[in-house]
Amino acid sequence: MGLRENLSHDSVAQLPLKEPLTVTPETTVRQTVAAMQRARVGYALVCRGRVLAGIFTERDLIRRVLIPGVDPDSPVEPYATPHPVTVSRADPIAAALRIMFQGHHRHLPVVDHEGVPVGIASVKHIVAYLVDYYPSTVYNLPPRSRQAQAAREGA
Repeated sequence: MGLRENLSHDSVAQLPLKEPLTVTPETTVRQTVAAMQRARVGYALVCRGRVLAGIFTERDLIRRVLIPGVDPDSPVEPYATPHPVTVSRADPIAAALRIMFQGHHRHLPVVDHEGVPVGIASVKHIVAYLVDYYPSTVYNLPPRSRQAQAAREGA
């Protein structure tokens, strides 16, 4: 079976899903960002009770909080993306990858049939899946001779 078939056949449940970081709508932006830092993740799922209501990401922090100068002690809910696109554990990895690519999402909540978050699929998880599919190719790539970086990356 080739990669295309495996992506269509393998389910999101086969990704290394971890318990998602969740906050309540009343949690402040400051508290949410602190929780994201502690968990070393770039998102927080905003839940009403146990049900997913929104997602707050690093992009939301920059675009909706920092640039407009919002008080960081404000509740996080108005600055989170409401009703985010989700997948279930049974959905194929190909569907999750397509949603992430088309919507420019780096984090995709995985929910159960009641809308309760059970995990988060990230770009990192997809890359790990692909590396597992092609381990010898990825791990045995020879270095390129005389490889020089033309310009400095990052800040």
